[in-house]
Amino acid sequence: MAENHAPAKGASADNPSGNGNGNVNVIESARAFLLPHPPLIVPGIGNGDEIPSTRAAMERVASEVADMNPETIVYITPHSCVYGDYIHISPGTKASGDLGQFRARNVKFSAEYDEELASLIGEISSADGLPAGPLGERDASLDHGVLVPMYFIGGAGAGAAKIVRISLSGFSLADHYRFGSYVSEAVNRLGRRAVLIASGDMSHRLKEDGPYGFAPEGPAHDEYVKSCLETSDMRGLLAIEPSVRKGAGECGLASVVVAAGYLDGREVKSEVYSYEGPYGVGYLVAALTGGDEAPSLLPGILSDREAAITRTREAEDPYVRLARANVERYVTTGRGMTAAYVSGSDEWPDELFTDHAGVFVSIKKDGELRGCIGTTVPTMDSIAAEILSNSVSAAARDPRFEPIDESELDSLTYSVDVLAAPEKIDGPDGLDVKRYGVIVSRGGRRGLLLPDLDGVDTPEQQIDIARRKGGIGKGEPCSLERFEVVRHR
Repeated sequence: MAENHAPAKGASADNPSGNGNGNVNVIESARAFLLPHPPLIVPGIGNGDEIPSTRAAMERVASEVADMNPETIVYITPHSCVYGDYIHISPGTKASGDLGQFRARNVKFSAEYDEELASLIGEISSADGLPAGPLGERDASLDHGVLVPMYFIGGAGAGAAKIVRISLSGFSLADHYRFGSYVSEAVNRLGRRAVLIASGDMSHRLKEDGPYGFAPEGPAHDEYVKSCLETSDMRGLLAIEPSVRKGAGECGLASVVVAAGYLDGREVKSEVYSYEGPYGVGYLVAALTGGDEAPSLLPGILSDREAAITRTREAEDPYVRLARANVERYVTTGRGMTAAYVSGSDEWPDELFTDHAGVFVSIKKDGELRGCIGTTVPTMDSIAAEILSNSVSAAARDPRFEPIDESELDSLTYSVDVLAAPEKIDGPDGLDVKRYGVIVSRGGRRGLLLPDLDGVDTPEQQIDIARRKGGIGKGEPCSLERFEVVRHR
């Protein structure tokens, strides 16, 4: 796997050493802050004192930002235009917004964009293989991920600063860390006096009576992130298990990882100012300060990702190895393999060519689904043929995703689920989410969900997701079937 290393701090075409001379004005100190964005903290929406520790900590951050007198504030938000394979940087000369969706239309702000900085960030990131820029703006209004922090920062006297608004994306945490280093690179090239605000809440699943319910991953996620920030462990932020992150239902981890990347190449001191979650959502306020020059963490972070994929591939069984080999051949040549083509090799067990079953092929990238297509019953003359057909479909024909590109192949992992014949059940009592998948049917509409999926903890959740996948309304009568699978990794 090829590594993409960020340029050295202060590096440019005219000054590749990044020593702060030439066209580059390296900022001697750098700071970033993690701020939550609960609208209820704003008077007129809540009373302003429901989360007192969070409010006091945000006021402290706002005062510190005002003392820095920044020319530009870079906001990272999870609530603007989010794309799976593109980091959106809001275009234009200025923007405004209000909190009308939270019944507080009188709470409104406007700001001028730092167009030069925004453009340079996109150029640097895209040039290093991480697409970013102004394309695809869906809503030019400032979102509450920016407006709530602005309420405090503007009130403390830093409201005149220009801003850059940047969305999160479907890229990996490692790529968000890389992106943070590109923001820093752009700031340094232009000599901006800037501060980065990473907007985001922690887990949304801390309490049964909270708006999103409870999941055990919720408290585990928040404690892990808080611990990393208390010990200034920036690399540890990226080591969280994907299943924990997904189960927690957070919206702030990638933001804080961008902030960590913004300080890459410096000794980082992070401090937690407050944490509380009385309403089932975790609110974490923290400061990250970059000090003296230090080795970049990027090579180690990218090496960790490569090593994890290598370990996964070394443990692949033949079913998965066949799916991967076929996808790689199809993506690079435009032609997949046939069962007859592979059947003469001793590499594959006989049952691949003698047995029949429905098969699902799933492809993931950095722990996130990248494609999944399957058949619930046999449609071809062997399991091998099912794998070969469905692996190409998962890579190129899943309507939820763009076809896989050759540049992605080194970062993909695969699983193959071989399905037993479905059997009818009377209701949720016949399900076990770890053991059985479910098929929900009504007329010609069918929705299927595989078993043992991250974040699916109850039969009711399983049925509800399968209903939605099949376009079957929650109140519509339907029939249920369950099936077992053998999962190959």
